Amino acid sequence: MKINTLKYIFIIAVLSIGPLLVYGQGNMNLSYDAPAEKWVEALPVGNGSLGTMVFGGVEEERLQFNEETLWAGQPHDYSHKGAGEHLAEIRRLLSEGKQREAQDLATRAFMSVPLKQVPYQPFGDLRIKFKDHQNYTNYKRRLDLTKAASTVTYQVDGVHYKREVIASYPDQVLAVHLTAGKAKSLSFAIWMDALHEDQKVVSTGAGQTLKVQVKDGALRGVATFKIKTNGKLSRAGNRLEVANASWATIYLSAATNFIDYNNVSGDPEAVVARVLAKVEGVKYKKVRKKHVRDYQLLYDRFEIDFGDNGRSETTTDKRIYDFWKAPNDPQLVALYVQYARYLLLASSRPGTKPATLQGIWNDKLKPPWFSSYTTNINLEMNYWPVEMANLSECHEPLFSLIRDLSQTGKSVAKEHYNAEGWIAHHNIDIWRGAAPVNASNHGIWLGAGAWLSTHIWEHYLFSLDRDFLREHYPLMRDAAIFYSQFLYIDPSTGYLISSPSNSPEIGGLVAGPTMDHQLIRALFRIIITSSKILGEDEVLASSLKEMLPRIAPNKIGQHGQLQEWMEDKDDPDNHHRHVSHLWAVHPGNEINWEETPELMKAAQQSLEYRGDNGTGWSLAWKINFWSRFRDGDRAYQLLHRLLSPAEEPERKIRGGSYPNLFDAHPPFQIDGNFGGAAGILEMLIQSHLGKIELLSALPSALPQGRISGVCARGGFELNFTWEDSTLTSVEVLSKKGGKCTLVYQDTSIEFDTKSGERYQFDGMLKEK
Repeated sequence: MKINTLKYIFIIAVLSIGPLLVYGQGNMNLSYDAPAEKWVEALPVGNGSLGTMVFGGVEEERLQFNEETLWAGQPHDYSHKGAGEHLAEIRRLLSEGKQREAQDLATRAFMSVPLKQVPYQPFGDLRIKFKDHQNYTNYKRRLDLTKAASTVTYQVDGVHYKREVIASYPDQVLAVHLTAGKAKSLSFAIWMDALHEDQKVVSTGAGQTLKVQVKDGALRGVATFKIKTNGKLSRAGNRLEVANASWATIYLSAATNFIDYNNVSGDPEAVVARVLAKVEGVKYKKVRKKHVRDYQLLYDRFEIDFGDNGRSETTTDKRIYDFWKAPNDPQLVALYVQYARYLLLASSRPGTKPATLQGIWNDKLKPPWFSSYTTNINLEMNYWPVEMANLSECHEPLFSLIRDLSQTGKSVAKEHYNAEGWIAHHNIDIWRGAAPVNASNHGIWLGAGAWLSTHIWEHYLFSLDRDFLREHYPLMRDAAIFYSQFLYIDPSTGYLISSPSNSPEIGGLVAGPTMDHQLIRALFRIIITSSKILGEDEVLASSLKEMLPRIAPNKIGQHGQLQEWMEDKDDPDNHHRHVSHLWAVHPGNEINWEETPELMKAAQQSLEYRGDNGTGWSLAWKINFWSRFRDGDRAYQLLHRLLSPAEEPERKIRGGSYPNLFDAHPPFQIDGNFGGAAGILEMLIQSHLGKIELLSALPSALPQGRISGVCARGGFELNFTWEDSTLTSVEVLSKKGGKCTLVYQDTSIEFDTKSGERYQFDGMLKEK
């Protein structure tokens, strides 16, 4: 209900848009007292296109680096010519219950050509070997999230050594700065190598160039580093040597011949030379200052603080282990959110490619699941926190990928489904393969076009940027056109259904999986609303509106569960990691407590049956589900599992965190980092139902806290605080103006806002 303003203090402050009030948030560092021995102990650094894992060795440093466009393969249309001729037969077989026959036919005649896509590739290693550094003391290794810098410090024979690594977005270089506390005490050898069979290293002057050619592929890469030092520089075989220095700075640039998914005519030598020329003679201090300023313009918009009970002074690997034993480290939870924001800034900046299953970090020629873009949950999960966590710009690479898919997906829509518009399936590589891959029992999933389109809409809801909506509306519209032509009348029920398809990775090839229908309804509603906002496509919007009630609805099954399929065949003992039919709870909103409470209860029952175990990303999704169910303590139980040590043999579940806080599927997948951070924010603020609900899923383990710069749909940015699990203050910045509704427990405030104004509330307590 609307509160009586006489009983509450309502303060309005009219101010220009700018940084909101910020609060201290404690130690935002990942810290260690020993070098990394394994890749999942190394610390990630990146600028969106160039990434490296910093091991922090003393006798020898390893910087394993990647460049985002180095992939196997070559430009290729994966669509299967003539596949659409078999669509009707596959549908008939499924309608007759002949799943095996339908899958066999789809395997022969409907899948991608070739059946597999191609993997993301590592680029190389930068190695630095130090002379006489075997015996060292006071070792510290740290990743400073506030400055996006990895540092190593230690002492040898009383001399203090420091090494700092950054990846600069404005200068597009990896920079390594080494110093010694005593003059002429720094001596080392430096070189590059790679896993690729076809590689060549050339030392020239004050630098070295590594050239690699991907096996059986069209892409080649060039990486060059240059050294600036006050010591003596010489060459010894395939290595450069620095002697008797006080400092040294290394700048590294890397590029490939990739231009876009259809063009590999690039000149990486010229790109690398141009980048390094811009920092030639520039002092590290200046490069670092520019890097930090650029990074903090985005990072500093948002802060989160749950209090610090002193555990933040412990090394990060031990904190993770301790959290498993006793999940009482509120500052680690805040650190996890900021680490996700850091990883987004490191792997998804404007003008770069989207974050893969592993962001931009990969050390294997054959990485797990090709380190690709998996669209039946993982790619989308990478971007769940981006709007709420005030990093809207980091969404742009995903929109760029959608634009590419709207082109490659056209041929798939035509060849496979005899339809207009575009479609993509569950896996995508750099060549933007949109056809169904791997196997028919899980590869023919039709939801990617709809799900990816919702990210365009979400960006609009958070920004209210009508120009953005107008520019990207055609991508969503063409996806909707595909589904409007693809849906067909189920001979058994008369409903419009999606067939053939999968419920991701469970149940095989089927007709009418619940998730598809949820996604398609969501997309149709988006187009109907967008059409009204933009004054376009009234005829299309009208036709979609007519189709909506004819699409097979959500149904409650015999066990009180939300049905995953048309048939009531869910197995309560199935604990599969995918819970895809709950998409309408999160990230969708079709199923909610206010409008569909019975379906919400059924969805909750389905999640109970699935259980609390799961791989990393599955645990992350369940945190978001339980937050939407408004059960903060249950969500925190899942967070406990996500933040527990992945490699501890006594644990009986698979998911968790590695020592460097990377999410474990296992192996490493970055989606759990992003999904887990989004779930923590969902505990604190939800705005998916046209209002802003505060602390609706606050766990008892986080009784006090402050958050600033968190964003809500409607163009709002908020600061709020709570103590003793009770909201104490709220500040709202309206970026676009319009009506705002704040909800806390049984109390709500509805008020009009003006663009650029702030609104402060004190004593917004539950009404007695």
